[in-house]
Amino acid sequence: MSEISSVVPGRHWHRLDDGRIQCDLCPRLCKLHDGQRGLCFVRAVEGGQMVLGTYGRSSGFCVDPIEKKPLNHFLPGTPVLSFGTAGCNLTCKFCQNWDISKAREVDRLNDRASPRVIAETAQRLGCRSVAFTYNDPVIFLEYAVDVARACRALGLKTVAVTAGYVMPEARREFFAEMDAANVDLKGFTEDFYRRLCTAHLGPVLETLEYLRHETKVWLEITTLLIPGENDGDDELRQLAAWVAGQLGADVPLHFSAFHPDWKMTDKPPTPPATLQRARAIAMEQGLHFVYTGNVHDRQGGSTWCPGCGRLLIERDWYSLGEWGLDAQGRCLSCARPIPGLFEEKAGTWGARRQPVRLQSTGR
Repeated sequence: MSEISSVVPGRHWHRLDDGRIQCDLCPRLCKLHDGQRGLCFVRAVEGGQMVLGTYGRSSGFCVDPIEKKPLNHFLPGTPVLSFGTAGCNLTCKFCQNWDISKAREVDRLNDRASPRVIAETAQRLGCRSVAFTYNDPVIFLEYAVDVARACRALGLKTVAVTAGYVMPEARREFFAEMDAANVDLKGFTEDFYRRLCTAHLGPVLETLEYLRHETKVWLEITTLLIPGENDGDDELRQLAAWVAGQLGADVPLHFSAFHPDWKMTDKPPTPPATLQRARAIAMEQGLHFVYTGNVHDRQGGSTWCPGCGRLLIERDWYSLGEWGLDAQGRCLSCARPIPGLFEEKAGTWGARRQPVRLQSTGR
């Protein structure tokens, strides 16, 4: 069998009257001459058509706890095989995976693996799911979709960790194959998205509404709180009120701590008190499941019953303790159903991180 090709025809584009190709994958709508790449770096025009240049190539594979994605209501305690490629369609100055998402050398993608081998490896390692993460999987849609289909054939779930910056047609194709998603809602103002991500807020909100109301994809949201940028009380109140009103009180919201990185090394780390304040504000707006991340906070990291207040899933970083759910995912004290995908008992993967090396030929 021949070695897997890293360049495959791309989807979601059309030809303009002036001969250029317009990429219709994300709202950037890059217009490219032959030989040019889009802002994401991995989509380019070659021979008069759009191609994806990173099919079958990864920056690395690792088995993580599912809580690290973060997903707290989706198979808690289980291992997930995680991987990404290179590039991104946002330019976030605070990117905390910048060595991957800002990569401009495909040769850095040393791990090659076909969709079938990824699914088989995940199954062999005892993973319940495969996560597309580290960089945004929307930009390698063709590869992610094929991997998701291979996983589904083996009974495995798939998880997208994404900024949700995608056009409607591509959005439908991509999420039709996903079982869960954590969407980065990076802030709640157009100014924040424009200045720090060179993007727009509207398409992200549209993706969130689409996922919640038009799909069966399990949805959780993460907002990285950056001191002085998106952590004001009014913005947090508006964000939480929008989630509660447009998506529903049961959608989990994670507030995560920023640490200085990439082009924002002048900002201080997020104080734990900021995350706790954000959590309190969001719960005042009616959200039932609000979490703190990147800090040690048992109260903010654990799941509590919104009906009776019982501790349902105790979390110490990524390790699970007390388990207060029955086999149907209901509170053991008041029988309130808890939204998500739960099993009869918690998984036991814990906080382990296990790098994995895959080698593959053929598709």
